Amino acid sequence: MIERNRQKYSVSALCEVLQLARSTFYYETEIAAQKKHKKAAEEQKLKEEIRLIFNKNRQVYGTRKIKDALFKAGHTVSRHRIGRFMRELGIQSKYAQASYKPMISRPNEESIGNVLHREFQVDEEMSVLVSDLTYVKVGKHWNYVCFLIDLYNREIVGYSAGERKDAALVQRAFATVKRPLGNVKLFHTDRGSEFKNVGIDELLSNYQIKRSLSHKGNPYDNAVAEATFKILKTELINGTHFLTLEQLALELFDYVNWYNNIRSHSTLGYLSPVTYRNLALKKVV
Repeated sequence: MIERNRQKYSVSALCEVLQLARSTFYYETEIAAQKKHKKAAEEQKLKEEIRLIFNKNRQVYGTRKIKDALFKAGHTVSRHRIGRFMRELGIQSKYAQASYKPMISRPNEESIGNVLHREFQVDEEMSVLVSDLTYVKVGKHWNYVCFLIDLYNREIVGYSAGERKDAALVQRAFATVKRPLGNVKLFHTDRGSEFKNVGIDELLSNYQIKRSLSHKGNPYDNAVAEATFKILKTELINGTHFLTLEQLALELFDYVNWYNNIRSHSTLGYLSPVTYRNLALKKVV
């Protein structure tokens, strides 16, 4: 009460009204200040302990596991308090960070069947292309990558990257293909709505390319594309921080070049896709 009103009245007057010795007030004020300082020091020490536990455990611990670690170290702290300290320290468990949430889109319900029938071994180059899309974190947002893969030698013959998971991304991938599309007999994808588009249909029609769609909800029908994206994530995406779409496009260009021309593939007798194709051409000649 004295603290709340000492700006209006003198301490002496307030103590006289409350019948409290001034020495007692100053003593209690000093004790309160010491307690406040001690509490602040204890909280700072506890924060440093939390930061240490967090960093020593790959920054994956949340309040539950930090609480347990603190208890084992002799500290009993509530999860609520630990959460407050973590926010003040600006740290957050990787499990609490934003994770990929697929864009909700209606599947392609066309009556087109699975013409490919998981026949992933092809004897003629550029006769069958498979395609799919995957997600990549760019800055704080999800971006997408589209691949067009030649089943003959697993070569990535076309690709694109963009901010939206749509048909335009697929069309841009086709625009990068430098091999003759007139040789393509079949184009296989899953039933994602991004592959259902008038522009794509016209392109396939112009080159007389037949469509093939996976069975609904069955990733094994497009296993080669799925496996290629798993490789991409392991070898390029995971652990890489893309700040801009331009950075992603540049690194993707470099990766695809390496993937096609240098990287050995066990399914190709440990040759690169381009080496495999060139050797096959020499045998024909």
